[in-house]
Amino acid sequence: MTELAAMRWPEITGSRILAVPLGSCEQHGPHLPLNTDTIIAEELSLSLARLRPIVVVAPAISLGASGEHQGFPGTISIGTSTLGDVIVELVRSAIPPQDSELPKPFAAVLLVNGHGGNVAAVGNAVSLLRTEGRTVGSWNPHLRDADAHAGHTETSLMLHLRPEAVVMDLAEAGNTRPVDHLERELTESGVLALSSNGVLGNPETANARDGEQIHAQLTDSLVDAADHLEKNHD
Repeated sequence: MTELAAMRWPEITGSRILAVPLGSCEQHGPHLPLNTDTIIAEELSLSLARLRPIVVVAPAISLGASGEHQGFPGTISIGTSTLGDVIVELVRSAIPPQDSELPKPFAAVLLVNGHGGNVAAVGNAVSLLRTEGRTVGSWNPHLRDADAHAGHTETSLMLHLRPEAVVMDLAEAGNTRPVDHLERELTESGVLALSSNGVLGNPETANARDGEQIHAQLTDSLVDAADHLEKNHD
């Protein structure tokens, strides 16, 4: 068993790592579903659990901090503060205080973040939880030369993971400026001001083979993060 929600309570024993996928419900161009970030975070978490049986995957937090995408219909956001509070309470419930008589099946929590807009909330929550003595880590995807949003990178991943959810006939390039040149404008003005179709990159070049390679790279990075967290706990 790798998915917490499918398990029964007597099966949840030992000192496990709980992986929590963090996603969003936001526009991903005309060709990708609103839950793209959630799908990617969930699939990476499941890949981790298959490689590291000590890992159990929690139900995803599928709403995130997506204010920069509010210019597009369908995007819903709970904001940085609320997301941070949700993460804090979730981790507190998974890892009770040491002096508590409550069960302690989880030794650590790894937050597997699939959406860049969640980074501030995750960082704030992790800092607080660590001051409380809880073993918690976070992971964000980092790929060299990746585009920012709904472009080649994410579309290739989705063609590998959920090809039936991708409508390539609707895929079209958006703003293709490098990610580093877009961050300030994204924060100040939002995605719509930079791209009328919501795409930051070029999905027209996406393919499942690249998606498989990207998924493998990200999985390796996530495994390293889990191993580091387990070592720190020990």
